[in-house]
Amino acid sequence: MTQSEKAIRMVGVNKWYGATHVLRDIHLEVAPGEKLVLCGPSGSGKSTLIRCLNRLERHQAGTIVVDGVELTDDVKSIEGVRREVGMVFQQFNLFPHLSVLENCMLAPIHVRKTPKPEARDLALRYLERVRIVEQADKHPGQLSGGQQQRVAIARALCMKPKIMLFDEPTSALDPEMVQEVLDCMVELAREGMTMLAVTHEMGFAKQVADRVVFLDQGQILEIAPPEAFFGAPRHERTKAFLQRILH
Repeated sequence: MTQSEKAIRMVGVNKWYGATHVLRDIHLEVAPGEKLVLCGPSGSGKSTLIRCLNRLERHQAGTIVVDGVELTDDVKSIEGVRREVGMVFQQFNLFPHLSVLENCMLAPIHVRKTPKPEARDLALRYLERVRIVEQADKHPGQLSGGQQQRVAIARALCMKPKIMLFDEPTSALDPEMVQEVLDCMVELAREGMTMLAVTHEMGFAKQVADRVVFLDQGQILEIAPPEAFFGAPRHERTKAFLQRILH
């Protein structure tokens, strides 16, 4: 596979918050259609890593190329990447004064200049896909947390992204609502979407991931397919982490 065929390429990426070195010499390549789950202890740099992929965070050293575009300070390149990369956050970030349908129509109309009737059809299609179309006319405050997160996924999909980033999408949810969101993500993964997900849901990692990436103190310590990652982790830190969260 040539460099240009990679969905994502990170080479020697470093990031600091003041004196704190949060990403240390990150090297990572993701093929189109590949699913990666990023895990590790709190503060290990997982969320910062994926936020750097759509320039929500700015890296200070190294190279990041997303969908063939290098992320620099150039506003046009950043906008171009953001059009192709969907993101779902821990908090749902829905506009409370807009209906579910209006939340989903907003970006296609304003960013992609999609005509309103077409944006409406698109939004209904993706709300159907995440099995929440019957809530289209409600406002976010009338929905459960799990329902709101599914709306957030539908909203991201309405931009027809090539890559989806998930930043701990279930960690703000009540336990009984977690599965409905994970089920949506599993379906997306089966349809061939390129995905990077920061999550502590190891069952999801086993079911969906092509590779699991373990970070600690801003470094990637281990990358392996799920069977090797869970069955025979090589790094002592990985073993300790898995022992803690799986028992």
